[in-house]
Amino acid sequence: MGNESLETPEYFLLRPEVERSYGYSHAVKIGDDIKISGAVSMDDEGNPTAIGDLEQQMKNAYSDLDQVLKHYGYTFDDVVVENVYTTDMAKFLEAASYRNSIYTEHFPTGTWLEVKGLALPEFMIEIELEAHKAR
Repeated sequence: MGNESLETPEYFLLRPEVERSYGYSHAVKIGDDIKISGAVSMDDEGNPTAIGDLEQQMKNAYSDLDQVLKHYGYTFDDVVVENVYTTDMAKFLEAASYRNSIYTEHFPTGTWLEVKGLALPEFMIEIELEAHKAR
């Protein structure tokens, strides 16, 4: 555990009104570790976007995740865990090669799960990350 417990968590809200209404923070940094809540394809008001298009929803989620990482000065090269939740694993597998443009140095650990549903019925994919950067 080291000095982690002595460091004050730094919270970040990407869309404060939306996140407060749902009751979560988009990310928290403790020490050199960042935990990032699942990103979905939504606009700034929290409305689903790219309805019915899993590949575009995935790209939109990665765009939000990129903004969160950049807020802390991190990149996808610092990601150590990626968990993907999708309502259609077959469609995700067809689009998963897009990840090669996201993770250019190495792939993180992670889990891919097909789920019955996500926060709103229009959401087809949700991606959560953990990142770590050595001092």
